[in-house]
Amino acid sequence: MAAEQDPLLRPSTSYDDQSFTSRTGSKLSANVGPLDISRSTRYAILAGLWSATFLSALNTTLVATLIPSISSEFNKSNEASWLGTSYLLAVCTFTPLYGRLCNVMGRRGANQLAVLAAFLGTVACGLSKNMEMLVAARFLSGMGGGGIMTTTTIILSDMYSMRSRGLAQGFSSVFSGLGMGLGGPLGGLVSDQFGWRWAFIMQLPLFALSLTLTTCNLVYATPGMGRSAKDVLKRIDWGGSITLLIAVGSFLVFLSVKFSEDLPWSDPLVVVSLILGIAFLVAFILVELCVSPEPVLSPALLRQSVPVVVGISNFLVAMCNFSVMYFFPMWFQTVALTGASTAGLHLLPNSMAMSCGSLFAGYMMHRTGRYKVINIMFGFFPFVGSLLITFIHENSGPLQSWLSIIPLGFGNAVVLQTTLVALLAHLPDDLMAVGTGFGQVFRWLGQVSGVAVSSALFQSKLDSELRKRIYGPDAAGIINSVRHSVTLAARLPPELQRAVRDSYAVALHDVFVFATCSTLAAYIVRLPIPGKTLEHGPRKNQDHAENSVSATGDDRNELNIHQDDEQPARMLPDIESTKHTTDTMSSTSTDGGRN
Repeated sequence: MAAEQDPLLRPSTSYDDQSFTSRTGSKLSANVGPLDISRSTRYAILAGLWSATFLSALNTTLVATLIPSISSEFNKSNEASWLGTSYLLAVCTFTPLYGRLCNVMGRRGANQLAVLAAFLGTVACGLSKNMEMLVAARFLSGMGGGGIMTTTTIILSDMYSMRSRGLAQGFSSVFSGLGMGLGGPLGGLVSDQFGWRWAFIMQLPLFALSLTLTTCNLVYATPGMGRSAKDVLKRIDWGGSITLLIAVGSFLVFLSVKFSEDLPWSDPLVVVSLILGIAFLVAFILVELCVSPEPVLSPALLRQSVPVVVGISNFLVAMCNFSVMYFFPMWFQTVALTGASTAGLHLLPNSMAMSCGSLFAGYMMHRTGRYKVINIMFGFFPFVGSLLITFIHENSGPLQSWLSIIPLGFGNAVVLQTTLVALLAHLPDDLMAVGTGFGQVFRWLGQVSGVAVSSALFQSKLDSELRKRIYGPDAAGIINSVRHSVTLAARLPPELQRAVRDSYAVALHDVFVFATCSTLAAYIVRLPIPGKTLEHGPRKNQDHAENSVSATGDDRNELNIHQDDEQPARMLPDIESTKHTTDTMSSTSTDGGRN
């Protein structure tokens, strides 16, 4: 059995003597490494990964326009935020595990575990009979959704050099951006035409396609499959995952009962949930630093400035993104009184902008070998976009209503691409998998925090504004009904409807201001990230020494693949086949040249 420090993917002569059947029916030897697979096999792997990536991203925003239909059926609009937070809670809790699972189960095993969990959760969503079952099903779906994103990023890191990785991730983010952008409008359209359950059921064939393609083609990941189930279970950070789950879950319960349910501070549920959140957050930190043999948040990365700064930036960017994406469609439904499908379509420009931003950032990094200048220039766009959104009002024209969100999507896509490459460029090759999971966990924590905090802010402000505008003996009942059903506003008498629409407008404006502050803070936090020239080939030993820290053997068991300059990885199509003049500069640079 391999030692903890042994790389899981060895030179081709040391692979186990196994063979597998490709999608074309031919036998593929396990000797084939990630850089040696054929172009058709590579494309089949990418198709399998990116179809699952699209669905994972789709599910993060899908419920934004399904909430009115679901809340009308179950009459629990004030609990509807749990449809988003339960998914994101599972994602941020279980995502870090997949960096480790990629090493102990193999890339294929970890990816298929994630896809299967997402598949089963989606089936359960479509068959849910009440809000509680639907929330639980969303949690199961989230257990796989985050893993899909992480394993896809790690597999792309296997197959492409550092300089081409940005472009490969750019293509990947196109599908992620399309999923996030289409989740709202597609969910609203399907809900209006066929019912909200079909928004989940329609995803199942694409999940099946992803599983089929990776099963038949992702064969280079098999060296990790030889470990026993006992070895796999021993190396998982159960303590860190459980304490993180309880900590984040407790904080979500606190925000829900205090602000959505409006319980007093003296209520036992409010006090207990807050205390549990703080206690288990402290426990999580202690477990990660002192107990866990392979922590989900590696102390080796916490001792480096670049991973920490990238993590904080990811948190704030995701908080801004999801505050906007979950409440932007609601503005059009409750203030402009449009249908669910039309409200969801207002996220489509954001989706298109994210896709363009991802490709732009990947192409520029591949061409120039630099990321810092791109980050600084275009990283200010999200602040501009979110600021424009705060100025939207009931009488805004179509240009302001439809295009204000474009700078937000484009800029944040550039930021996420460049910060990921910045993180990986400052890590040795053997910390790539854990580093990827490290960055992702902050991003997912930001997403769940964005939905939870903005929901608490929204509900608190909405209640306050409704009480200012609605009077009379039936005021409490009307306010309670409005808060429980988003669609009720369109059916109210004109005078009462005016009061409800104005209240929603003020509450949603505060959410957008919160998002604007988050993205401005993220821009300031990112400024100290140092520039570094990206290389096509393997990084030099000096570079490794500069970025390595005194990690334990458990932090050094990650993938260690070196690529020769003479044998670049093939891309979409063969993006490394032509070297630019900047390659000479990057291939000889060992001092981390600044942008």
